[in-house]
Amino acid sequence: MPLHHNPGEKFTYSEGLDVIGYFIEIMSGMPMDEYYRKHIFEPLGMNDTYFYMPETKSNRLVTVQTKEKGKWIPYPTTFYDTNYPIKGAKSFFSGGAGLSSTAKDYATFLQMFLNQGEYNGILLLSRTTVQFMLSNQLGDLWANSDAGHGLGFRILNEKGQNLGGQGSAGTFNWGGYFNTQYFADPKEELIGIILKQTQKTSDATSWKFQVLVEQAIDD
Repeated sequence: MPLHHNPGEKFTYSEGLDVIGYFIEIMSGMPMDEYYRKHIFEPLGMNDTYFYMPETKSNRLVTVQTKEKGKWIPYPTTFYDTNYPIKGAKSFFSGGAGLSSTAKDYATFLQMFLNQGEYNGILLLSRTTVQFMLSNQLGDLWANSDAGHGLGFRILNEKGQNLGGQGSAGTFNWGGYFNTQYFADPKEELIGIILKQTQKTSDATSWKFQVLVEQAIDD
């Protein structure tokens, strides 16, 4: 498939991470779930993170909810089943989506970045790799925005910092399909994670959560 545009000309939210995931499988000779388990999850102690959950933990999956006539109900099966982590064929591994996890496990992953690639004595990434990933890769494409974009993260810039409520310049964040949200502020050494299982409903808690956490700093 041809590129949408030459690198550096535009930013497109694409399937690039899925391509990288398949590249990892080819280069390692391992299915992506096994590669992640061996090289990321087990070294960091992320024992509750899976593409497909084992039966012994399936009862911990929170049902995705939506609102109908003012009441919360389970989100219906459409072109996909939201219970795929326990009902799926367990053979599809996406480079850009699909993992189920806990707040503790994801906080561990984010803390590794705040520690410049290290966690609990395990060096997963070099500090130069972390610096590269958490730096704006878009040049001046978003010059008037309050943030740039790194390798997988929205990166808050000084303009965003000065607007207030979003953290210090360099804070990185992203959201999930079921209205999950996280952020990590390197300057304040602060991590915020909110995990929700909602779909097709207006929900302002994602951005309000970050504002409330940041304003709670009282030193």
